[in-house]
Amino acid sequence: MKIPKQAKKVFTGEIFDIYQWPQKMFDGSTATFEMISRVDTVQIIATKGNKIIMGNEVQPGMKRGLSLLGGRCDADEPSLKAAKRELKEESGLASKNWKLIHRYHPLIKMDWEMFLYIARDCQIVSKPHLDAGEKIDLVEISFEEFVDFFTSDFRRSWLSYYLTKLKAEKKLSEFKKILFGK
Repeated sequence: MKIPKQAKKVFTGEIFDIYQWPQKMFDGSTATFEMISRVDTVQIIATKGNKIIMGNEVQPGMKRGLSLLGGRCDADEPSLKAAKRELKEESGLASKNWKLIHRYHPLIKMDWEMFLYIARDCQIVSKPHLDAGEKIDLVEISFEEFVDFFTSDFRRSWLSYYLTKLKAEKKLSEFKKILFGK
């Protein structure tokens, strides 16, 4: 859902902005509706050989855990450019073989789009340049470990649902071909 043109920004934050607008209801009354806005984000499934590279990450106030590499797009930055930047910043890796596999709005009351990319055949091109609030160690895992990780908890992301569906339909080999380009 997009924020309507008549909405008024009532809060400006570091990451989130809040908008409100009067909305006519079905009974003729009016209620105040709200939506959150934030910059779009990217996630990257990075591959190297037959392995998937994930981050074992911790940020202030969060427990350490495995995650896809990625982050926020800069203002007006195209998603692919952001994905390439985030991959290099968080891992020192680069790829010449990118594929957008999904874009979606994770929450209905938030003007926010997520882009999920595959970065195939990643190579180390520099040292990582982490933000002050990031600690990321790279972990290489097999395709089977990747699937097990994402299908063990549906709350992780759209990818959890998608991989579980492919697993049930016995179509994981098709996704593996997409992932590794083979």
